[in-house]
Amino acid sequence: MSTNAVVRRLHFWISIAVAIPALVVVGSGLLLQTKKHWSWVQPPEMHGTGSLPLVTLDALLSSLVAAPGLGVDGWDDVNRIDVRPAKGVAKVWLHSGWETQVDLGTGRVLQHAYRRSDLIEAIHDGSYLGGNWTKLGVFLPSGLLLFFMWASGVWLLVSTLLAKRRRTAALARSLAPGSR
Repeated sequence: MSTNAVVRRLHFWISIAVAIPALVVVGSGLLLQTKKHWSWVQPPEMHGTGSLPLVTLDALLSSLVAAPGLGVDGWDDVNRIDVRPAKGVAKVWLHSGWETQVDLGTGRVLQHAYRRSDLIEAIHDGSYLGGNWTKLGVFLPSGLLLFFMWASGVWLLVSTLLAKRRRTAALARSLAPGSR
């Protein structure tokens, strides 16, 4: 069996094996590419007053606890805080998946919206579907196989173009005057 036939057959069967993980990675990747432009994925970033943080962490927590409907009782409800001094805002991610943006100048809650980008990132890298086992046991090998598919696709394209060029040159030589 020729090298091209082996590469073509491997390319075919590997494409079947990586179809589902590739679909998950590409689909979630497209959503993540648009996260700053689509509020369904990630809430738009608000602007607070000034660029010098005047609110302490205790005052920030007090604003969250006092805000109706947030359901924040203490620091145990907070996953992480992203402070953006240049925009005058602190983005507080709650364990519930909600994001609350607080003005660093006044401590006022500017916005409260559901943040899907973290969930989409977990789906994208495979950790949502089973933790490290899925991430390293399914998505990493699929990525390596996808790289092989890219390389084999380039190989097949180049070898096809070279064979076509050789056939065209051979035909041109056979039709040239004096070649018979």
